[in-house]
Amino acid sequence: MSLKRNSMQISPSEDKIPVVESASSPQASCEGLYFGDGRRKIDYVLVFNHRRHSSIRSASASVSRAELSVVSNGNFPPTARPDAATGRGQPASVGEVFMELGNARGGEPMEVADQEMQLIRQEFEANLLDAGLEIERDREVKAHGLSFTRIHAPWPVLCREAEFLKVKVPTKTSYELKEETGFGSRLSSVWRKLNQPFQPKVFHQDHGSTKFLSHCFSREKLHLYNITSKETFFDNATRGRIVYEILRRTVCVRTCQTIGISTLIAKGVYDAAFPLHDGDYKVVGNLEERNDRQVLHEEWARYSAFFKYQPIDLVRKYFGEKVGLYFAWLGVYTQLLIPASIVGIIVFGYGVATVDTNVPSLEMCDDRLNFTMCPLCDGACDYWHLSNACGTARASHLFDNPATVFFAIFMSLWAVLFLEHWKRRQISLSFSWDLTGIEDDEEHPRPRYETILLHKRQKKLEKMQKKNKNEVTIEKLTWKDRLPGYLVNISSILFMFGLTCSAVFSVIIYRITISALMAMNPDPEIKSNVRVTVTATAVIINLVVILILDEIYGYVALRLTELEIPKTETDYEERLILKAFLLKFMNAYAPIFYVAFFKGRFAGRPGSYTYVFNNYRMEECAPGGCLIELCIQLSIIMLGKQLIQNNIFEIGIPKLKKLFRSLRDKKSTPKERDEEKPHQWNLDYALAPFEGLTPEYMEMIIQFGFVSLFVASFPLAPLFALLNNVIEIRLDAKKFVTELRRPVAVRAKDIGIWYNILSGMGKLSVIINAFVISFTSDFVPRLVYQYMFSPTGTMDGFINHTLSYFNVSEFKPGKAPLNSQAGDITFCRYKDYREPPWSSDSYQFSKQYWCVLSARLAFVILFQNLVMFLSLMVAWVIPDVPKTIVEQLKREKKLLVNLFLQEEKEKFQLIQSFFVKDATLQSDSQVPNPSQGLPLPGRYSTLPIGPTAGDGGGGPRARCRAASFSQFSGDLSSLPGKENSNSKHTAV
Repeated sequence: MSLKRNSMQISPSEDKIPVVESASSPQASCEGLYFGDGRRKIDYVLVFNHRRHSSIRSASASVSRAELSVVSNGNFPPTARPDAATGRGQPASVGEVFMELGNARGGEPMEVADQEMQLIRQEFEANLLDAGLEIERDREVKAHGLSFTRIHAPWPVLCREAEFLKVKVPTKTSYELKEETGFGSRLSSVWRKLNQPFQPKVFHQDHGSTKFLSHCFSREKLHLYNITSKETFFDNATRGRIVYEILRRTVCVRTCQTIGISTLIAKGVYDAAFPLHDGDYKVVGNLEERNDRQVLHEEWARYSAFFKYQPIDLVRKYFGEKVGLYFAWLGVYTQLLIPASIVGIIVFGYGVATVDTNVPSLEMCDDRLNFTMCPLCDGACDYWHLSNACGTARASHLFDNPATVFFAIFMSLWAVLFLEHWKRRQISLSFSWDLTGIEDDEEHPRPRYETILLHKRQKKLEKMQKKNKNEVTIEKLTWKDRLPGYLVNISSILFMFGLTCSAVFSVIIYRITISALMAMNPDPEIKSNVRVTVTATAVIINLVVILILDEIYGYVALRLTELEIPKTETDYEERLILKAFLLKFMNAYAPIFYVAFFKGRFAGRPGSYTYVFNNYRMEECAPGGCLIELCIQLSIIMLGKQLIQNNIFEIGIPKLKKLFRSLRDKKSTPKERDEEKPHQWNLDYALAPFEGLTPEYMEMIIQFGFVSLFVASFPLAPLFALLNNVIEIRLDAKKFVTELRRPVAVRAKDIGIWYNILSGMGKLSVIINAFVISFTSDFVPRLVYQYMFSPTGTMDGFINHTLSYFNVSEFKPGKAPLNSQAGDITFCRYKDYREPPWSSDSYQFSKQYWCVLSARLAFVILFQNLVMFLSLMVAWVIPDVPKTIVEQLKREKKLLVNLFLQEEKEKFQLIQSFFVKDATLQSDSQVPNPSQGLPLPGRYSTLPIGPTAGDGGGGPRARCRAASFSQFSGDLSSLPGKENSNSKHTAV
C-alpha cells in the first residue's frame, strides 16, 4: 500500500486551511532537502520525541495512515481566525492549528510532563512564525517516536538577519589582484605546475587573480550585490547560521521563561537541532553534478587523498570559519613538521654514523679497562663489569650527541617560525574569507546561567514579599554566587594533581619491587634482562594509566566548568579548555618529567642509599645515563597515545555509538515505509552530534608538547607526529563529512585561546630543552672534561673521570653481595663526582662536581638567552601581516569608498534631474507674482524656493536629501531656491 503525502498551506487571508497535494519534486522526495512543495529549502531541523498515554494507543491506531504535514508560510502577523462571538480575528497558535486539522492528540489525555513540553514547543514555534520563519511538521500518527520540525527562512528574513549579523557578501565590483612580475612570476608559475598533481579537484573554487569586493549586507544596497538567484545568494551554511541566530534569541515567556533553543534542548523539550547536510556523501551518477558534501568526501575525506592539499575554502564554505580555521591550522602544523622531521632524521643519522667512533662508548665497551661496578641491589646482586652495559651506551649515543644541542635550538626556533607562519596564514585566510573587521557576535547567556539566575530572582522576590518591600532586580550573578564553585574547582584540581603524582609514584614502586624480585631470581637470563623488562612494562603501565586518567580528567573538567557557572558559551569554552589542558598536560607529561629530572638524583651512594619502605632502594639511571630511558618513555607514550586514543578511539567509539543509536531507534520506533528511502533529516539525526573542536585541538596540542618540549631526547618525534597527522587530517575529515551532524557555521577570526597555549608551550620548550641537555644528558660533563680536566684535550679517559670509588668493606651488614663470584674486591666504582675513600673528605662532592654543576647552570642561562634572542629576532623580521595583504586591504577600502561615492553621486544626479524637471513644470503652470518675482510654494513643490519657515510641500525632506549630496555638485546655481539665503547645505 503506497502512502500519500499531503501538505497544508496556512494563509493569513484564509479562514480555512486548504489541503494541497505536494509537488512530487525529485529533490524533495529523494533527498529530503526541501519542504513538501519541493521549492522551499530546509534550513534547520528540530527533533523531539512524542509519547502518549498507553490507554489511547488503540485510538491512535485507528487514525488514517496518511502522513500529513503542517506548513506555515511565515507571514506575520500570525494567522487570524474569526471569533464566533465578536467576528474579530484572533491569533491562532500552533496548537490550535493542529486541533483544527483534526489531530487526534488534540483531545487525548497526555502525560503531564509531555503536555507541558508540548505547550512549550507550541509557544516556541509560534514565536518562530512571528519572526518570519516558515515551518513544516509531520503529523504524529504513531503512539510514540521521533517527530521533526523543518524550518525554512524566506528571502525577507534572510535579508533582515544578514543585515543584523553584518554578513559580508560580494558586490558586483571586482578588481585584479596584484601578481608577481619578473623572476618571482616565473618561479611561481613553475611551483604551480609542480603542485598541480597535489591540488584537489574542486572545480567551482576560484583560484584566479580576480577578487570581488565584499561589504556587510544591507537591504538598501541590494542593487550593488551580485544577486543572480535569491535561493543561492546565501549558501546553505549562511542560511543555517541565520536560522540558528533566530532560534538562539527566541523566547518562551508564557510557559518556561527561557531564551533560545539551547535552553530548550537542555530542558529536554527538543532532543536535537541541526542544519541539514547537502545530501548523501556517496557519488551517484555524473561527477559534474556532485554537491559540496560529495566533493569533500571524494577530494578530502578519503585516505587515498592523503598526498593532496586540503580544499580549505570549500571546508570553510560548508562547515563555517571556525572549523575551516582548525583544519587550516592543522594543515600548516603538519606541513611545517616536514622540515623538522628531515632535520631530526639527519640528527639521528649523525648518531648512527658516529657511534663507532665515539670515545665514551668505546671505553664503556672495552673489556680491557675492567671497571668493576658496585651492586645494583642489596644482598642478591653481585659486582658487575661496566662493559656489560655496552649496548645501552651505544644506544644512548644515538640520541645524546653534539647534534642534539643543535636540534634543540633548531626546534625552539621552529616553534617560533610555526607560530609566525600561522599568524600570516591566518591573516591571509581572514582576507580571503572576508573576516577582516568583523566584530564578535553578541552572545546570550547559557541555559544553566539563566536557570540559576532565575532561581535567585525568585528567592529574592519571596524574601521581598515577606518583608513587604519592592522587588529588587537582579541583573547578573556575582562572585559570591560562584564562590562555592571556585572552591570546589581549586580543591578538585589539587586532588587531581595529587592523583597523577600518586599514579607516577605507584609505577616507581612497581619498578623498584619488580627489579628487586627479578634480581633475586637464580636464573641468570632473567637477571640479565632486569632493566629492559622493568622499563618496558613500567612504560606500558604508565600508558594505560594515562589513557584512563585522560578520559576521567575530560569529564572532571566538564563538571568543574559547570560549577563555575560561566555566563556565555565563549567564557565556558575558554574555562573548559584551560582546565582540561592543565589536567591532561600533567597527566601526559608527569612520568616523563620524573625520568628527565628526578630519577637517580635521590638514590644516594653505596653505603648510604635512600630507601623506600625501609627495604627497597630508590632506582638509579643506567650507566649510560637516563636519556635513553627518557627516549623510550617518550616514544612509547607518544606513539601509544596517538595510535590508541587518537585513532582507534576516534574510529571505534563513533562506530559503536552509531550502532547503539540505530539499535535503540529500531526498538523504540515501529518499522514503517521500509520500501522508501529515508529522508535527509532522518539520516542526519542518526549521526553523532557535533560536540565542538576542543577534543581535536587538545590531542594536537599534547602532541605539539611531545614534539617541542623533550625533542632533545627524541629527535624522531617530529617524524612520528608527521606520519600521525597525515592520517589524522583524513580521519577528522571523514568524521566531519560522514559521521557527524552538520555543525552550525560559526564565524571566527582566529583559533582563540589555543594560540596562547601554543605560544606558552613554545616558551616552555626552550626552558625544558635547556635543562634536558644540561642535566639529563652528558653533553656538559663532556665539555667540562675535555677543556678543563683532560690531560690531552680529548675525550680519552672520560668514563674513568665520571666514576668514583667505594671501599666495599664499608658496606653495612646484609647489604654486600651474599654469594659474590667476583673474587677479592677492594674497591667498586659508581657513577658520581665524589672524593675517594682515602681522601680526608671521603665520599663528599668533589671539585669536579661543583665545576660540572656550575657549567650546567651556565649552559641553561646561555641556552635560554640565546634561543630567546633568536626567537625575538625571527618574530621581528617576519611581519605578522603580509605586505601584499596590507596593500590589498588598502586598495579594497579605497575601491569601496569610490563605489559608494559613485552610488551617492548617481543618486544625487537623479534627484537633481527631478528637481530641474519639477521646476520646469512649475514655471510652465504657475503665473509669477510681479512683486515677489518667485514662484509660490505649493502642494507639488519639492524644494522650498521662498522663506523656509514652514514645512509645507515636502520641502524639508528634499532639503535634507539635497544637503546630503551637495558635496558631489560643483555648481548648484541652476537649482531653484539657490538664491534663498536661509537655505543652507551641510557637507557630509
